[in-house]
Amino acid sequence: MNVQPTYHMTTGDAVDWLKSWPVESFDVVVTDPPYESLEKHRAIGTTTRLTHSKASSNDWFQVFPYSRFGELFVELFRVLKKDAHLYVFSDTETMFVAKPAGEAAGFRFWKPLVWDRKRIGMGYHYRSRYQFILFFEKGKRKLNSLGVADVIEAERVDQGYPTEKPVEVIEVLLRQSSDPGQVACDPFAGSGSTGVAAIKNERHFWGCDICLEAVEVSTNRLVEAGGVVGDALPDHQGQLSLL
Repeated sequence: MNVQPTYHMTTGDAVDWLKSWPVESFDVVVTDPPYESLEKHRAIGTTTRLTHSKASSNDWFQVFPYSRFGELFVELFRVLKKDAHLYVFSDTETMFVAKPAGEAAGFRFWKPLVWDRKRIGMGYHYRSRYQFILFFEKGKRKLNSLGVADVIEAERVDQGYPTEKPVEVIEVLLRQSSDPGQVACDPFAGSGSTGVAAIKNERHFWGCDICLEAVEVSTNRLVEAGGVVGDALPDHQGQLSLL
């Protein structure tokens, strides 16, 4: 299948943006909300050096509060197609908020995948070398391969956008839970790693971020990866369908 992947980036609140989409718009979601506990990591230990980023009004970036996780997962469930997967990057604290919120919205929680970052990073007591990726399912969708381990190894990104994720980690998730020509979504697009992974693997990408700088960074990376801007969602044959 020869697909010309398209993308669309929007600035705005993640939940409001998701609410603007019809039911069952997307084939897979891979996202990394800027959860509250990141502020705790910055307050003590090694990450206090991350004192400023142009991308944030709070000198790093704007957090998404735990109090909104309920409405977030309701909208994620609504916009995902009938049989689809959702992946949410998380730390140990956030997992205990995200898992029940996802289940209450209708998702089945399978397990946390582990991203082994190869080198230590944030933290104070036993600095973290790993991060969870929470694996949810709407309906029933088989993974494309049953031979992939639940630990994904890739070095964390240094000197990149705050909390930037390696494209190769997200590529594993997209190849497992979508097919060429399908549509990946990330309502917290950040540096655009989910979009780049999608474009590189012939998936279309629709993303949003509340920060204008994030949208600019993402858009530049998507263009460099070979994406073409689109104004409508592609259908199952990869043709653009007006909404």
